[in-house]
Amino acid sequence: MDKSVANFEGAVADIPDGAVLMIDGFAGPGGTPQNLIRALRDRGARDLTIISNTAGLASVMGFGTIPGSRPTDIGVLVENNQVKKVVASFPVSPSPSNPTAFEKAYQRGEVELEVVPQGTLAERIRAGGAGIAAFYTPTGAGTLIADGKETRVFDGREHIMELGLKADFALLRAHRSDTIGNTVYRGTSRNFNAVMATAAAVTILEVDAIVQPGDLDPGGVHTPGIYVDRIVQIT
Repeated sequence: MDKSVANFEGAVADIPDGAVLMIDGFAGPGGTPQNLIRALRDRGARDLTIISNTAGLASVMGFGTIPGSRPTDIGVLVENNQVKKVVASFPVSPSPSNPTAFEKAYQRGEVELEVVPQGTLAERIRAGGAGIAAFYTPTGAGTLIADGKETRVFDGREHIMELGLKADFALLRAHRSDTIGNTVYRGTSRNFNAVMATAAAVTILEVDAIVQPGDLDPGGVHTPGIYVDRIVQIT
């Protein structure tokens, strides 16, 4: 039952070319699994599809980082030519004069993009984890988001059908896990983690501390161990 893994390289060693990944992160690097991303970069798996809130912002925005440091996020995978497609809510830099690596690659025609409204993205991931194939939402109706999607009218309002999202692997950042995978998040690492952990075939966590079963308050567990497959402690 012990799901701890000795190192980050071993945790991502079986991620193949063409895999679909969910990677947590909310603008700054605090909730981003930086060590797992670096290990995946070094592994070199190609043609990846990444589902995330952003397409990599930390390296151009810099907040939440130590001055002079270079944070790690999805952008390093884009720079290393490992990404085929990104599904995200905020794939661009807030500063047009400081574009992200993904923006540059997209403008060169090297990567694909699917833009999803943030609430819809969270619900598509939750639906995928709950076994819900699709749902209807008014968000995006009558806009480019609705192009090519089935629409229906409920209570006099147009809705578009959105498909649930699933992944082969989820790479997530957590505060504490016990050895069997019960997990607690903290701060910005709470954003998409809980839903992503349920929607991936293999969920991999990097955590501040691994504790023994019984050390966590059961009422404070955000992700039950049944959804977690591998845990690596940050040293």
